[in-house]
Amino acid sequence: GASQLSQFMDQVNPLAELTHKRRLNALGPGGLSRERAGFEVRDVHYTHYGRMCPIETPEGPNIGLI
Repeated sequence: GASQLSQFMDQVNPLAELTHKRRLNALGPGGLSRERAGFEVRDVHYTHYGRMCPIETPEGPNIGLI
């Protein structure tokens, strides 16, 4: 079956591959669930500025978690 801990590599171009390798995921075993993650978890913390890109997060129920 599929796992939340692995994804297919985005190899469209070198920048997409680099972005994919640096992606963080708060879901999965030992992590959060979409239903229990509140606004505080999904919001960009001030210590993340310059380290994480808020534009790269998906829309929908996973917003701010990936």
